[in-house]
Amino acid sequence: MNRRDLLLGAAAAAAGLAFGAPASANVAAPFDWSLWPPMTGRDAFVAWMREKRGEDAGFLGQRWDRYLQLIAHNDVWDETDKRAFLMTPREEFVTADNLSRVYEWHHLNIGFGVTITGPHTVARMTNTLAVKHGDKVLEIGTGSGYQSAYLSYLTDRLWSIEIIPALAQRTRALYDTLIARGYGEYRAIQTKNADGYYGWSEAAPFDKIIVTCGIDHIPPPLLQQLVPGGIMVIPVGPPGAQHVIKAVKTQGPDGAFSVTRSDIYGGAIIPFVPFTGGHQS
Repeated sequence: MNRRDLLLGAAAAAAGLAFGAPASANVAAPFDWSLWPPMTGRDAFVAWMREKRGEDAGFLGQRWDRYLQLIAHNDVWDETDKRAFLMTPREEFVTADNLSRVYEWHHLNIGFGVTITGPHTVARMTNTLAVKHGDKVLEIGTGSGYQSAYLSYLTDRLWSIEIIPALAQRTRALYDTLIARGYGEYRAIQTKNADGYYGWSEAAPFDKIIVTCGIDHIPPPLLQQLVPGGIMVIPVGPPGAQHVIKAVKTQGPDGAFSVTRSDIYGGAIIPFVPFTGGHQS
């Protein structure tokens, strides 16, 4: 174990929140855009991922089983998004006491009063963004790190903001540990501790923005940082009763901007942890 891993493990253990699966062998096949796991059957997928990525067969089997449920519930439909789900080791982003539940439907506690969103919601929100390789994507609410890790299999231009300082530090350390183990794709994720309500103006504009916490309106600074034709996916509504909205920003012939909204769950309520920050005062 190197010094970085030792320090990360000690800090997490002190908080009672040791993260992820036990450290595995280094990744044998670094990710590139031509790398595709078999997507025709469980056994072939597990064997390929064991050989190429050095991941645990038990978690891989659970990942495949959840993948089939995502398809059955129409939560993932694009081939590149299917690959993104299958390539992302969700077990690395949950607390140790939740490893036995990592591929369950529901969100899980990660400490600091926040959660890792359930795989079905992550998949549907991400696929709705329609991320293409080369898109600039901003995530509001780094949280566990799972969402941006998932996005790194869709584009290599990622920015993520977390408002809780200790959580931002912990997740950045987790990314760095995974990079050292061979997940080089996570180098694409730029992170900072800040109030996500105001976006990341220095890196703007963005092609896509995903918000992973609930708020009662769409923050104007985020709309301003979205390109014309860009897509934002955001939970909007009162605490615990949000609707997940796809907002598409368009620019008319006169130069005026407008936003078209649609509910990606057809009106169903999907609760999220609250969006916090200085805007509330």
